[in-house]
Amino acid sequence: MKTRIISGCVMLPLLIVVWLGGWWLMAAAFLVAVIGLRELYHGFEVMGVKPCRGIGYAAAVALYLINILWQGNQDLLMLWAAVCTMACLIYGFKVNERKTEDITSTLLGIFYVVFFSYHIVLIDQSEHRILIWLVFLAAFGTDIMAYFTGMALGKHKLCPNLSPKKSIEGAVGGVLGSMILCGLFGYYLGGGMLWECVIIGFVGSIAAQLGDLSASALKRQMGIKDYGNLIPGHGGILDRFDSVLFTAPLIYYTMQLVLY
Repeated sequence: MKTRIISGCVMLPLLIVVWLGGWWLMAAAFLVAVIGLRELYHGFEVMGVKPCRGIGYAAAVALYLINILWQGNQDLLMLWAAVCTMACLIYGFKVNERKTEDITSTLLGIFYVVFFSYHIVLIDQSEHRILIWLVFLAAFGTDIMAYFTGMALGKHKLCPNLSPKKSIEGAVGGVLGSMILCGLFGYYLGGGMLWECVIIGFVGSIAAQLGDLSASALKRQMGIKDYGNLIPGHGGILDRFDSVLFTAPLIYYTMQLVLY
């Protein structure tokens, strides 16, 4: 509990950045992408895999430059995805030095960390910019509600091989908590979008829990406890934002379906 409180205090500046939005939030998302990419690649290196950091960092810079110079150009985004994939495949040309996992780990980092987190920027630049808060309400609200529900009612293990302390009851409590929080936000601060935000909260909560478990699975494969030690009680950037990485894109595309 103490480490969660300390971590929460450390994360308070994030609320200011989200409120400011615009360039501030874009800069924060870019930092999350770069630092998170570094942490993920380091985890792969612990396994003896050799992802190309240069390609990963270049991909992050290119993605954000496209947004700054040609915001909303979907063709350039598709080109970016194609070039990133090609670059990773070209990286494997030295077949005597590099293996398939070196190629795939490089590409995974680009899409999992850089592209997924980029959806925070897309939501911030959308017509319903206020709903950027739902990303964090769903991600962190799910975590908090699942924790307390699991402490009070948890009896059945959710995924013991990945996270022994998580329970099915906690997972359900996290989903319900996220739906309530997002629904209340939508009704009072989102222009009366109660049911739209309840749906987004439902999708976001499931995404958050899957993101957390996916990050845990990767850490188990890598043989590490945390991705880093940047945030007290929660390790590195990926340890804290693993749920956000899944939540942001799914909330963005759910918004496209229910609001447009």
